[in-house]
Amino acid sequence: MRRYEIDRCLEVLSQHDRITTLDLTGGAPELLPDLDYFVVEARKLGKRVIIRHNLTVIIDGNRRTGEKKDHLPEFYAEQRVELIASLPHYRKEDADKQRGNGVFRKSVEGIRLLNKVGYGRGETGLILNLVHNCNGPITREERNNLENNYRQELYSGYGLFFNKLLTVTNMPINRFHAKLLKTGMYADYMKRLVAAFHPEAVSGLVCRSLISVGYDGRLFDCDFNQMLEMQVYDNEPMTVDNFSYDRLLNRKIKFGPHCFGCTAGGGSS
Repeated sequence: MRRYEIDRCLEVLSQHDRITTLDLTGGAPELLPDLDYFVVEARKLGKRVIIRHNLTVIIDGNRRTGEKKDHLPEFYAEQRVELIASLPHYRKEDADKQRGNGVFRKSVEGIRLLNKVGYGRGETGLILNLVHNCNGPITREERNNLENNYRQELYSGYGLFFNKLLTVTNMPINRFHAKLLKTGMYADYMKRLVAAFHPEAVSGLVCRSLISVGYDGRLFDCDFNQMLEMQVYDNEPMTVDNFSYDRLLNRKIKFGPHCFGCTAGGGSS
């Protein structure tokens, strides 16, 4: 994302008190050259800032440019940023199997550095939530059991703390969609999602309270629609340049088969 789109987003935030939160995701949003600027300016506006944090970037930095990122724990704590970090599993072998050798070790070290500045400890108010990707619908009870396992294993094995575990259903799009088709499992996976439809999950759908802004300023109903190039359209394609709170509030949300991933079981995250 260029500085122009960042400044336009900040302008929108400054004009609308009802928009209370800036939620930055990626990839790894830490690789955005102007991330620190974006965060500081949004906090000056009194906005809540959430970052979908890549734990390994604290250790590795920006491999492409060689820029170090070891300042992030202190910077995030100073700005009171809420962090959501993906940790595929609480067991090393399972996490590395999904993300590659060494990912679990670096993630554990990243959490340790965040814990050191107060993240994950209730009394500090510095929020560190972890994310587990689920291969299908999961109930609230199953999520609670999984969170307990994460909490016990990470504390007993490594002395680590976090606030909550969020469970995100793997969406049948892009690479996962291609994998399902290749293995002949797409139809079965979709049947599982549809069969697990839960009406109560609908009220919490992220597309009802969030607008996703692409790196180029285009607007989408959610990150998944963004991946599928399903841009918000209201007589014209919507971007940060023609941003209209009222038009977006009354827009027709674009749906597709992947949306059943958010309404299955206890809902996605």
